[in-house]
Amino acid sequence: MRLDRRTMLRTSGAGALVGGPFAGFAAMPAAAARPGGTWAPELVPTRDRRDGKVRLHLPPGFSYRSFHDTEEPVVLDDGTVLPGRHDGMGAFPGRKGTTVLVRNHEIPVADATEPFGPARSYDEGTAGGGTTTVRVTGDGRVLSSFTSLSGTIMNCSGGIMPWGSWVTCEETVNGPDVGPDFTGTPNTGLQKPHGYVFEVPAGGRSKARPVRGAGRFAHEAVSFDPKRGSLYLTEDNFGFASGFYRYTPRRNPMKCGYLDDEGVLEMLAVKGRPNLHLEGHQRRGATYDVRWVRIDEPDFLFDHVPGQPAPTTNDEALVFVGDQGRAKGAASFSRLEGQVYDRGVVYFTSTEGGGAPEPGTANPEGYGNGFGQVWGYDTRRQTLTCVFQSPDQSVLDFPDNVTTSRRGTLVVCEDSSGDNYLRGLSPKGRLWDIALNRLTSGTTDEDRFADEFAGSTFSTDGRTLFVNIQAAAGMTFAIWGPWGRIGV
Repeated sequence: MRLDRRTMLRTSGAGALVGGPFAGFAAMPAAAARPGGTWAPELVPTRDRRDGKVRLHLPPGFSYRSFHDTEEPVVLDDGTVLPGRHDGMGAFPGRKGTTVLVRNHEIPVADATEPFGPARSYDEGTAGGGTTTVRVTGDGRVLSSFTSLSGTIMNCSGGIMPWGSWVTCEETVNGPDVGPDFTGTPNTGLQKPHGYVFEVPAGGRSKARPVRGAGRFAHEAVSFDPKRGSLYLTEDNFGFASGFYRYTPRRNPMKCGYLDDEGVLEMLAVKGRPNLHLEGHQRRGATYDVRWVRIDEPDFLFDHVPGQPAPTTNDEALVFVGDQGRAKGAASFSRLEGQVYDRGVVYFTSTEGGGAPEPGTANPEGYGNGFGQVWGYDTRRQTLTCVFQSPDQSVLDFPDNVTTSRRGTLVVCEDSSGDNYLRGLSPKGRLWDIALNRLTSGTTDEDRFADEFAGSTFSTDGRTLFVNIQAAAGMTFAIWGPWGRIGV
């Protein structure tokens, strides 16, 4: 999620070219961002099947329909007035060839007075985030919709679990025991601590139980390795160093069908190089052997008086878990965001990685000086590789949510302060454009080109890519066409 932007242009180094399980992923020169020809055609204005307006530029032969556009009030089947801030999203198989989407809504305390919707609520106070569930056709026609989790905050990204659940992540540590966050809004209206992950069953309603063993920190995204039974977690800690985590539940979810709260949380460190600054520029094909350090106190509650401002600052709470890992040598990253598991590799993005390394572990203006990195962790070899590093804004600017197609192509959501694209990163090492945001406001006619893409996820048959616009007036797109023709 975009919280702030630096005002100065920054420089970073060339991309990565790697071997092993990452063979073929490489940064291309800036000119290759629009390679043209038969590989990746130029994007053209394409009319929305909903109403004929142009909201996206797509390759020729592609179509789309938008839905759940909250510029106007949208009421779900359960009476919920749909909130905006559509963010992370997962697709599951529905009845008769339909798709079930579980979608996050990243609502901060500053924008909420109470939970939305009639679903079971975690916090009945001023917690306005959560998830909605939508059943749609392959061409984006909504069949049913309802609230599946409420009473959470800042539900940013998450991940699809192979046993049939979505795990949603709170990108915050707000709670009655912690002082105001970057918005300055008091947390005295909250009744419970936040900063957890929650499980939401596909097509059903969540029990609204936090997985406390997976830590209380600024969670962004998760993915699960079904072969080794571990959940991987990214941290998007805007003004501080972020970490990459692994949570191993006591029971194997592939057998019991849920994430238990009794596991072990660990943080990634590089063997022989304690506290390595991985947010800095990486050489081509940089690969590191990994070790994991245990987080002794993943969950915490600070002393406070209910209804009174908490003495513990939000900044102190934000680094409570990560500092435990760094005390044992854990590595530092810049703003880890989207991730996905694919064929033994966990891919994850570092939104502002790739520039000059930070001198410490804090920078209130935003920790990281680059235009973005894509990392890959090989779960079998336990190696970490810089798969891609953007050399400048024209190639890739602030990568965020990410998914993979059936062919293994990464589809990356861009979170730029200028034009925002969906980018493809192919197994042959090419980076190209899949879609360009060309939204305009329906009420003011002003352009909304800077609204970010989020929540990219393919239908299980691989035919439709669903993706969100993460903004106060959010919406969801269904995009379909000859994916193979453009290498997706």
